[in-house]
Amino acid sequence: MNGLNKSETIIKLIDENNADELSALAKNIYSHYYDYLWNEGGKDWYMHVYAYNVDVIKKELSDKNNLHYIAYQNHEGVAYIKIKIDAVLKGFEQFNALELERIYILPKAAGKGLGKQLIQLTFDIADQHHKQMIFLKAMDTGTNAIAFYNSFGFEECGRFILSAPPFNLMKEEFRGMIILKKMLSIDLNVEECDATKVK
Repeated sequence: MNGLNKSETIIKLIDENNADELSALAKNIYSHYYDYLWNEGGKDWYMHVYAYNVDVIKKELSDKNNLHYIAYQNHEGVAYIKIKIDAVLKGFEQFNALELERIYILPKAAGKGLGKQLIQLTFDIADQHHKQMIFLKAMDTGTNAIAFYNSFGFEECGRFILSAPPFNLMKEEFRGMIILKKMLSIDLNVEECDATKVK
């Protein structure tokens, strides 16, 4: 799936040649939302060293287990997702799982159905790869994001705290994370997972 059109939006699968573009977009989106998470110097470290450095992005894009998509509106990148095709969730190792590792949308493009399109794309990819489960991780203080995921059938299955280091510059009250899962091709009553840390 190289791209799809809907409501003047193009969602395009990208590769290493888009590393600079994805790095810039990720930093732009992140800077709109997450200043409040960090003590002095933390946001710059996270954006420019840990997560969205061009070399880091290139390595992620070159990994064949990862799929990255950018959503364009009027030829401008406004959102992106990162999907890990084969992923393992501790406590659910028996399931063929996919992880929605990142989903970010610029404020000006939010609230207009783009998030729903990106979630549906994730479902479609999971179906293509015959996945039994999709999971993701979100901040436990992000009530709007959690409600959004809940509306698509994702349910909480665990919590953990981001470790310091490397997240020693993040304010402690925002280090809590929630894990949400959606079972797909099977319907089992599984309620808890043993996940204590994130890489």
